Amino acid sequence: MSGFCAAISAARAGARTCLIQNRPVLGGNASSEMRVTVHGAACHHPYAKETGILGEAMRAERRANHQTPNENGWTNSVFDMTLYDMVQNEPNLTLHLNTDVSDVEFSDGTRGLERLPDWHPATEDRGYLHRPAAGLGLALLAVHARVQNAEVSLRLKGKQFLDCTGDALVAHLAGCEWRMGSESREETGEIHATESASTDTMGNSIHIRCIDTGRPAPFQAPSWAVQHQDASYFYEQGRPPNDPKGGYWWIEIGVPWDTIHENETIRHELTRHALGVWDWMKNKDPNMKDICATYALDFIGQVPGKRESRRVIGEHFLNETELQNRVMFADECAYGGWFIDLHTPGGLLADSSEPNSAAGYDDKLEDVALKLLGPYGIPLRSLISKDVPNLMMAGRNISTTHAALGTVRVMGTCGLMGEAAGLAAAMAVQKSLSPTEIAAHHIHPLQQMLLKQGGFLPNHPNQDPQDLAGSAEVRASSCLPYVGQTAGERDPDQGMREGPWRRCVGNSTSMTDSPCLWMFLSGPGLTSLQVDLVNIAGKTAKGTLRLVQVHNIWSYDPEEGIELWKEEFDIPEDQDGWAQFHPDLTEIQPGCYRLELHGEHEQIKWRMSGRHPYGITGGTKVGSGKYHWNRLPGEYAVQVEPAQNIYGPEQVISGVSRPQGATNLWISAQGQEEPWLELTWNTPQTFQEIILTFPAQLLMELHWENPFYVPPMVSTRYDLQAWVGEEWTTLERVIDNVEVRRVHPLPEPVTTDKLRICFRETHGHGPAGLAEIRVYSYSE
Repeated sequence: MSGFCAAISAARAGARTCLIQNRPVLGGNASSEMRVTVHGAACHHPYAKETGILGEAMRAERRANHQTPNENGWTNSVFDMTLYDMVQNEPNLTLHLNTDVSDVEFSDGTRGLERLPDWHPATEDRGYLHRPAAGLGLALLAVHARVQNAEVSLRLKGKQFLDCTGDALVAHLAGCEWRMGSESREETGEIHATESASTDTMGNSIHIRCIDTGRPAPFQAPSWAVQHQDASYFYEQGRPPNDPKGGYWWIEIGVPWDTIHENETIRHELTRHALGVWDWMKNKDPNMKDICATYALDFIGQVPGKRESRRVIGEHFLNETELQNRVMFADECAYGGWFIDLHTPGGLLADSSEPNSAAGYDDKLEDVALKLLGPYGIPLRSLISKDVPNLMMAGRNISTTHAALGTVRVMGTCGLMGEAAGLAAAMAVQKSLSPTEIAAHHIHPLQQMLLKQGGFLPNHPNQDPQDLAGSAEVRASSCLPYVGQTAGERDPDQGMREGPWRRCVGNSTSMTDSPCLWMFLSGPGLTSLQVDLVNIAGKTAKGTLRLVQVHNIWSYDPEEGIELWKEEFDIPEDQDGWAQFHPDLTEIQPGCYRLELHGEHEQIKWRMSGRHPYGITGGTKVGSGKYHWNRLPGEYAVQVEPAQNIYGPEQVISGVSRPQGATNLWISAQGQEEPWLELTWNTPQTFQEIILTFPAQLLMELHWENPFYVPPMVSTRYDLQAWVGEEWTTLERVIDNVEVRRVHPLPEPVTTDKLRICFRETHGHGPAGLAEIRVYSYSE
């Protein structure tokens, strides 16, 4: 996914681009050959789902695919063809599939393979494998490749090169410094670094997929398959085979084999174990054999998906401590938010699988909670080789420690890095600069272009001086007022799957878990507040309700923020419904707030609604005390007075196109027919391009979306109108739209002081919504 996003990004930026892929399909681990679900920040953070090119691809796949996702193993060829279609639609992009890079050529005409014997070999002097830089200082001129099964050799010249191979093959051949293994805690100071340095890496995986045949489906494992007899191997060591459809990430092996050079040995061992796992489930497991009786093995992967191998040393060596502290990098170009996911070396051969899984993902345990981090920014310098002036990296081979790799390695994050690296490479070509110079002197234009293309950066909003929308006054026909959500309500069908909601029993949370609600208030005040509580303790108890102004919905530090109101109160033994409070806050600043419930009685609970009002999220304390999102089936039930205008029209030019410090979203009033939103300027403006961003499904990851999914607030029919000659003139009428982001180049420049979007129909047949509008005087 890193290379795919990088190539499309560079091509769209105007650079003639070549994408070389050594498999017959695109997508790497996400493809139908390996079938790993694309994970990212939204697994652990609300509204943190990746957008940009990766988001475009994932939305297109869901619109086209009949297949319902599960954890892994589900991916079919529709996924592959979605990526292939996007590549084929880029005129600046040439694709070479089934093509292996075999060598690099330097600017002086010498080749990497001929120089390789003269360089210092990789050693274990530091505990991990370390190959020092060759110290050539030469730029790359070309890569040499061979097309499989075609007897064709290629020499591909370029001005900039991006190594998205995972194994850092190009960087290795080019003489770059790299590491492979685990640094010690003494060396890096990271809390999740190992006590001692080692050559251990996370393992490779293959996946299985099983289908329900509707009748008995016998299975007999071959004699060379692994025979499993011990239930504790699965249920006590973090390998629960609890889905008859398969898809287990823990079918993993690395150590004692090298994940690069002994990949074929690992593939065979994984096949032996995968068949043994299915044999256990089908024929022996007392929990699963009846459930699996009608299931048959439909797919077993034969291309191992890799988690870790070489890491190239770049201009910044990213570490876990920086990510835990959410350091704000001036050259932030991507973001992540997956947990510190460091699998146990050996995988199936080890005493347990990934430690969080072995602990049952119990986020009350401190070690589990400490691995939750982000959303954090990733600096462009970590994607730039320090040894070759025109080489960048994206994906799991970037400049990072082993511990930090545990979070940045997932494909959603890798795709964002790819898009940033591709754009940086294109800018370097066009400006005749190095990527280093782009990071040092042209980072702001790069960041603004990533945002314009639909991306998101946690610490850098839209500040594009060419965006005319930012100077407009925005008004709308109506706005949806926020009054809260009740326990009896449910969201209308939005095409989302029911899922394994975490830490939720009976749709309520005990006050001993310190449940909280991140919500937005707009002012001018908050006079009344109600929360839905139930007391099943059989006696009166005490609780505390607290309202804190915080930075955004990812404010997890309990010490962060300004306390505006706090009340200790009695909870009667018959409490079963709304508890009312009167904060009487006559003045309140628009922004994000955390409403916290505290108490010591486990049987006092805060009920949940069945609704997810856009931007409102709930969580609890984890580990030793920080808050974290809980991925609830609905948000905690609360009522506020007066109604809060948090979905006002001004949100569409806030500079952010997703909930963060505000909703950053306009929503029309429920039931209004054909609402509109209007931009007005003090003086007439001349423009030729309009970019609209409709509300995407950003709360959850893609595998929560049903087949043929389109976000419900995407407008299927709408008009663009301008006030010209004392009347509204239609610039464009759109029908059958399915895209979240629409770029409207106008055939001729338009001069007006008013621009209006008239919303005719949405895919969810509910209120209209808009996350962002941009207006430009030119059309790209």
